[in-house]
Amino acid sequence: MSHTIHQKPKLLARVRRLKGQLEGIERALEAEAPCAEILRQLASVRGAMNGLTAEVMEDHLREHVLEVEDEDERHKGGAEMIEVIRTYMK
Repeated sequence: MSHTIHQKPKLLARVRRLKGQLEGIERALEAEAPCAEILRQLASVRGAMNGLTAEVMEDHLREHVLEVEDEDERHKGGAEMIEVIRTYMK
């Protein structure tokens, strides 16, 4: 079972908050809000997304690398994490 299933309610709550923040940015743009306000909202969304990403990455490392007995599975989990980090860093 995936670790995201164990954390599903918590992760979904974070995604819903992000969705609300993005909708707030949309409303600010529609209302022609000052750019400084929009930039603050964008920074807030970026921070929230980074936090969510870090949490899922950490859970992946714990579930699929650190706490795995089978060496092949551990290597697979590590390789998946490397791929994700490379994508994330682009």
